[in-house]
Amino acid sequence: MNSCTILRSVLLSLNTSWVSNQRRWIRSAPSLYRTAGHTSNTTVHHSEATLGKLRSLNRQFDRRLRSVYQRYADGPDHTVFQGSHHVYIVEGCGIYRMGHTEEEQDMVQVFHTDCAGDVEGTIQRVRLSATESILAATAKNSHKEEAKCVVIRLDNHNAPQKPMLILDNVFSFEWASDDVLVYTTQEGLQCRHVFRLHLTNTGNQSELLYEEKDPEFFVEVSRSRDQRLLTINCSSKKSSEVWLIDSKCPFSPPTQVQPRQPGLLYHVEHSNNLLYILANTGTGHEYQLLRAPLSSPAMQHWKPIFSPGPGAVIKDMEMLQDHCVITGREPQGQLQLQSISLKSPDHGTVLQLPSWACAVETQRIGTVDKDTFSFLLSSPVHPPIRYHLSPAHQRPLSREHAFQHQHTLLTECHTTRLQAASQDGTMVPMTLFHMKALADLSEAPLLVHVYGAYGLDLNMSFSPEKRLLLEDNWTLAYCHVRGGGECGVSWHRAGCLQQKMKGVEDLSACIQTLFQSGVSQPALTALTARSAGAVLAGALCNKNPHLLTAVHLQAPFVDVLGTMQDPSLPLTIEERGEWGDPLTNPQDRDNIASYCPCHNIVPQLYPSMLITAYSGDSRVPLSGVLKYVERLKKAIQTHTSSSSRLPIKGI
Repeated sequence: MNSCTILRSVLLSLNTSWVSNQRRWIRSAPSLYRTAGHTSNTTVHHSEATLGKLRSLNRQFDRRLRSVYQRYADGPDHTVFQGSHHVYIVEGCGIYRMGHTEEEQDMVQVFHTDCAGDVEGTIQRVRLSATESILAATAKNSHKEEAKCVVIRLDNHNAPQKPMLILDNVFSFEWASDDVLVYTTQEGLQCRHVFRLHLTNTGNQSELLYEEKDPEFFVEVSRSRDQRLLTINCSSKKSSEVWLIDSKCPFSPPTQVQPRQPGLLYHVEHSNNLLYILANTGTGHEYQLLRAPLSSPAMQHWKPIFSPGPGAVIKDMEMLQDHCVITGREPQGQLQLQSISLKSPDHGTVLQLPSWACAVETQRIGTVDKDTFSFLLSSPVHPPIRYHLSPAHQRPLSREHAFQHQHTLLTECHTTRLQAASQDGTMVPMTLFHMKALADLSEAPLLVHVYGAYGLDLNMSFSPEKRLLLEDNWTLAYCHVRGGGECGVSWHRAGCLQQKMKGVEDLSACIQTLFQSGVSQPALTALTARSAGAVLAGALCNKNPHLLTAVHLQAPFVDVLGTMQDPSLPLTIEERGEWGDPLTNPQDRDNIASYCPCHNIVPQLYPSMLITAYSGDSRVPLSGVLKYVERLKKAIQTHTSSSSRLPIKGI
């Protein structure tokens, strides 16, 4: 419930006197810091009456938050999936199954995380063997990075069976056949080894199948939707490489598709002895769909069959028997699905989605229908609704009835898409959710969201706490700045490390455009960012602190320069493709130093800040967060001390 705490704190900071413009609260693990505003450098104390009001507000908000979570607890998700013979349900720490027919509706537990010796573990991934005779699942404790993979033989007993095998430190895995499991092992935050496990009546044999030598690459295994191929996917921030294992001959050595080369990123699917490849070989290094024979997979045999229009981007693909379904985004950020006939690729069909749709989640496991797939559509304030897509049918897109409760969809909610002109003229898309008309939002509190890193989209799936804020007449703004995935992959993937400040300029332009459009005002505006998104948020606070009243940074990556200069940290080498290498490249060091939030703090008034961090976080070092907090406190104290010494002018 960390996000709930975040939003409660932001809500209180904007709607109560808990944090005013003259007080600065900075919170980081393990300490809670309070620093004075511009009148004194002593700690601010609240009266018992004020604290009592705050506690009462907290209790009210907690009750409402729990209520909204319960309201949507029965919504559709992908915790239910079908095998060839049974339906499986992932619930809590267990996996249950029941028959397809009404006569076989009794649920039987087939797995529990305590099989892995961890009663409080969570289930990460589930895979069924081809004949549904064996199940493999990973269980992970929330306090650990590594997971355990438990292999269980399925039979008709009414209790979880004893594991056939438990594998430690497993990240990804797939069945190549009923008795062959291919999996990767995780060491810290890195996956470099792929193993092939052969299950036999006389024992289990595991052998090393692939070893990655380059520390910048991460290795994962996946499976084509038609179950024919296993893929070993080797990816860095700048390039990728795929190896294939044919399930018809699972003991054969992997086959390379295309050797890695700088700047080339690609992903592979399969249908009818043809490979379908998403690769950034289009104009401006954007993704396009290509095809090649399975027998000749190298790049010289790739033939383009679909490219998005100007300004549009491809996000993902789903292979059916005779169609490929492309998930993409229009230039203004609208989600879009296109169905492409594999027999006649020139004839594509654009599928009309609801205007509020912002996130699509497809089901990857337990798929038995080769002509249809199901997916969930949602937005931050619209709960997920399941859709079925069957391109070969007369009505290809159908919607399941929404789960029954009041006000599933806010018919009075507006989804507005705007664009902001950044400093270099680039148009940056924004998505707004609001209850009142756009012209009536000037007095509404505004919560701005940003990420802008790793070529990844902002998380715009359903969030009950965001729904609660909307019902309280907040405006929610999502800024799709460069560096993320919404503005395309070319800016990020072309290695433009010198342009990180462009994301800060994009964010500043978005916020100022919102103000110019009459959406809220600085005194009512908060910004939230997590992890690498805090780079932009922190840089903006250093550069334009007057644009915001409150900021929340969750597990923030704010000491970019210090982290990237420490090669002993688990992600430093792997992350050089994103941030650069300040140890060996002076230009990279200067670029990072120009925007790093921790190294650009100046004495001035900063927005009220809530900063949360985690002592066991191996991705974002706690030391960098604490350094940022201390420097921020010192800068504020320096500013307030100098301000208090200034002479007071008469009116």
